[in-house]
Amino acid sequence: MSEITTKLLVLGGGPGGYVAAIRAGQHGIDTVLVEENRLGGTCLNVGCIPSKAMIHAAEAYHAAVLQAGDASPFGLSSGPPQLDFARTLAWKDGIVGRLNTGVASLLKRGGVKILRGRGRMVDGKTCLVETDTGPERVRAEHVILATGSVPAALPHLPFGGRVISSTEALSLPKVPATMAVVGAGYIGLELGTAFAKLGATVTVVEMAERILPAYDAELTRPVARRLSGLGIEVLLGAKATGLSAAGDALDVEIGGEARTIPAEVILVAVGRKARTHDFGLDRLDLDMSGPFIRIDERCATSMRNVWAVGDVTGEPMLAHRAMAQGEMVADLVAGRRRAFHKVAVPAVCFTDPEVVSAGLSPDEARAAGHEIRTGLFPFAANGRAMTLGAEDGFVRVTARADNHLLLGIQAVGDGVSELAAGFGLALEMGARLEDVAGTIHAHPTLGEAFHEANLRALGEALHI
Repeated sequence: MSEITTKLLVLGGGPGGYVAAIRAGQHGIDTVLVEENRLGGTCLNVGCIPSKAMIHAAEAYHAAVLQAGDASPFGLSSGPPQLDFARTLAWKDGIVGRLNTGVASLLKRGGVKILRGRGRMVDGKTCLVETDTGPERVRAEHVILATGSVPAALPHLPFGGRVISSTEALSLPKVPATMAVVGAGYIGLELGTAFAKLGATVTVVEMAERILPAYDAELTRPVARRLSGLGIEVLLGAKATGLSAAGDALDVEIGGEARTIPAEVILVAVGRKARTHDFGLDRLDLDMSGPFIRIDERCATSMRNVWAVGDVTGEPMLAHRAMAQGEMVADLVAGRRRAFHKVAVPAVCFTDPEVVSAGLSPDEARAAGHEIRTGLFPFAANGRAMTLGAEDGFVRVTARADNHLLLGIQAVGDGVSELAAGFGLALEMGARLEDVAGTIHAHPTLGEAFHEANLRALGEALHI
């Protein structure tokens, strides 16, 4: 068995791991990255990127269907559209492939050594990697655990056959005629909406009393309206109990009554769980926080020079959080002083319409003991939204009542994901209502709704 000695070992090549390795390489740190599958992890290969490609393709197809039916608000019409789903998948896979190549190139530029294979920790300094050419032993001064997460399964609906996770949903050979989605969180609604637009009959089953239960009801109402408009049936307060006796449908219990939902495919989207198995966690003396590895504000674990970033450390399980943590840890290993004290980690649901949340909601701000001011500006009063035919939704701001410091910003509407960076920047910079209100926003843009929401919180709204 050959042996490699290095300054930094990164276990996992997802967003947190590969960003840590790239930054470490930029610092001139001798770095080894171990990845069992494809670089980029869940996000790049079977999550964020391919799902957004699928969502865009579904939206384009759906728009063409509306035009063919003379339902376009712009007066457009065309013949019946045809969908070559194999080409859709090839286009999606092409995007993933290009990004895989890009990540590999960035790692190579930084001098990072990539080991392809399953890595198992032997102790806090040593990892055994099973590669195609035989085992490799890696000894490192510092270790970053970036093992990510996996789809959560249900005991009575194990994955297999027609029961699939989001991973398989992005590689289906054809659009199913019928689809049942278990879970009305962001993953279930994003993919369920996409397949409905591609022509599937979709039913969503959710145990909670409303969709997107992690977000407040005001934000989710436009999404609920759109689901109804797309013909997606949403069963709330419902429990999926298993496959039907014939195995071709989903059994559901709702309001004390049993119901069977025909489903060619059953997508279980009830969340994700930290990947804490199969990499030798039992060989490490790490403190845990429930199912997650416990870390401090520097992403340090309870073992000296063993760090952890991303989904394996808990919520929010977001790629950009993992990236920020990985970058920080690489800086720490390089001797810089850093800590992870982010005011806000924006979250985006790429539903129809999209939902963005950064910082505290009004209810969360009150629960934290703040007296608050809020301002909401609807897209129905925004010129750019009107020209896009996308007037449903709003931007909402929450600020302290005493000094007007912004505490949280939320939005729901078409394309609002692109406003997330501005929301996060305002919160991180400690902006007050007057700061945003006094900033000239280009006209006509959706960003003007952010401007007007701040004006409205100050009692000075101009266009409502």
